[in-house]
Amino acid sequence: MLRPPRSMARGRLFALLRVTLFACLFPATSIQAQVGSPAGPVPVAQLEARRRALLDRLGNAVAILPSAEVKSIEGDYPQDSHYREDNDFFYLTGLEAPGSWLVLVARKSGRDQAILYLPASDSTMEKWTGPRLGPGAEARRLTGITGVRPAGKAETEISELVLGAGSPSRTGAVYLSPKPQQGSEFLLGLLLRDGKRNRPTKVEDLDPVIARLRLVKDPDEISRLRRAIEITAEALKESMRVARPGVWEYQLEAVIEYTFRRNGAERVGFPSIVASGPNAVTLHYDENRRQMQAGELVVEDVGAEFGYYSADMTRTVPISGRFTPRQRALYDLVLGTQQAAIDSVRPGTDLAALNRIARTYMRDHSGDLCGSDSCVPYFTHGLSHWLGMDVHDVGSFGAPLEPGMVLTVEPGIYLPSEGVGLRIEDDVLVTSGGHEVLSRAAPRSAEEIEQIMAHRVP
Repeated sequence: MLRPPRSMARGRLFALLRVTLFACLFPATSIQAQVGSPAGPVPVAQLEARRRALLDRLGNAVAILPSAEVKSIEGDYPQDSHYREDNDFFYLTGLEAPGSWLVLVARKSGRDQAILYLPASDSTMEKWTGPRLGPGAEARRLTGITGVRPAGKAETEISELVLGAGSPSRTGAVYLSPKPQQGSEFLLGLLLRDGKRNRPTKVEDLDPVIARLRLVKDPDEISRLRRAIEITAEALKESMRVARPGVWEYQLEAVIEYTFRRNGAERVGFPSIVASGPNAVTLHYDENRRQMQAGELVVEDVGAEFGYYSADMTRTVPISGRFTPRQRALYDLVLGTQQAAIDSVRPGTDLAALNRIARTYMRDHSGDLCGSDSCVPYFTHGLSHWLGMDVHDVGSFGAPLEPGMVLTVEPGIYLPSEGVGLRIEDDVLVTSGGHEVLSRAAPRSAEEIEQIMAHRVP
C-alpha cells in the first residue's frame, strides 16, 4: 500500500492530546492475551528484551503507555467496533487489554521497574465477554512483568511516580505518546497539576523512541510477518484463479479476504484495493464497486494481518488472462525497475538510494513507451515504506538499512489518458548478507501470472 504524505506535524499531535477528552478514565471492560489467536502469545523473553531496550534508552524517566480506547457498539458504527490494541502497548506487553496501563520507570541509579495495571474481574461484564485475564499470576506469566496491579490503583500511583519527591521525572522526564487514547484527560490534568506546584515536568514524545526499536524486527515479529505474507500470497493466487471479465471488484475482494480469514488472519492490514481499468490510476481507490471488463488490468493491493503484523503486496493482473503487447511491455518495465531496487537491498544503504536506483532504471529502459520522455513522470509515488505492526510502519525514512528491517518495494506506472495503472509490490527483509524477498510465493512475472490464470476455476 502506498504511503500518503504526512498531513499533521508532531506538534499538532501534542496539541490534540491536550484537548482530547474521554468519558471515563478506566472503562469497565475486561482483557485477554492473544493466546486464542493462531499467532499465539508473544514469547516472554521477547517482551522482556523489548522493555529492557526501551528502559535503557529512557535514562532517568517515567514512560506511561495507556491501552487503546474501546469503541462503543452503541455510540460508534457497529461495523467498526472491533477492539484492536494500541501497537506500542501490544509490542511491550503482548496483551489486548482495554482499560489498562503500562508504566516503565527508568533510574540512572537504582532498580528499573515495569508496572502493569489491569482491570479487575467484572462478573457482570463477563456474562457478555466471557472470562478474561485480570491481575494475578497468569498475567505475570504471560508478560514477564512481576508488578501487576489492579487498574483502580493506577491514578494514585502514577501521580506519585510523576509528582513524588523521589520520582525520576523530577530530574528526568515523563515520556508520553501524543496519540489520543484512554486516559488522556487524566494525563493532561496530572501535568497541569504539576505546573501549579511550580515544578513543571519535562514531557517528551515517546513515539520516536519506541519507533526506533520497532524498526528492527525480532524473531517473533519476523515469524508473524512471514505468516501474514504467506496468507496474502495465497489470497492473491486465489484471486487470479477467479478474475475474468464480468466479475465485480468487490467479488475479487471477497475472495481475497475470505482467504485471509480462512488461514487465520484476524483482520485486514488496511482496506483492500481492487482497482480495475481506470480505477487503477487512483492510488488509494478502495471502493471496489466496478464491474471488470475484457482487456483491462486490475491492481490488487492487499495485506492480511496476522498476530498484529501486516503484509502489504500488490499484483497487477490481466482480467482476460493474458497481457496485451503494450500492457506486457509496461509490466516488464515496472518489474525490471522493481528487481533493480530489490537487488540493491542490503545493510548500509537507505530508502532514498533505492528510490534513485529504481527511477534511474526506469528512465534508462523506458524507450518510447511513454512518448518521447521516460516513464518516470508517471511513477507518481515513493518506492518504499517500512512494514510491521502498521502497514506504513514507524521509523525514520532516513535510517540506514540494518538486518531485521522489513520494507516494501513498489514501483508503478499510471497513465490516466489510457485508463491504465500498474504496480508491483513485494515485502523484503534485510539480512546480514543482503535481503530475502518474503513475498516470493506470489506469482510476479507476467508468465507466472498468465500461467495461473490459464487454470482459472469455471
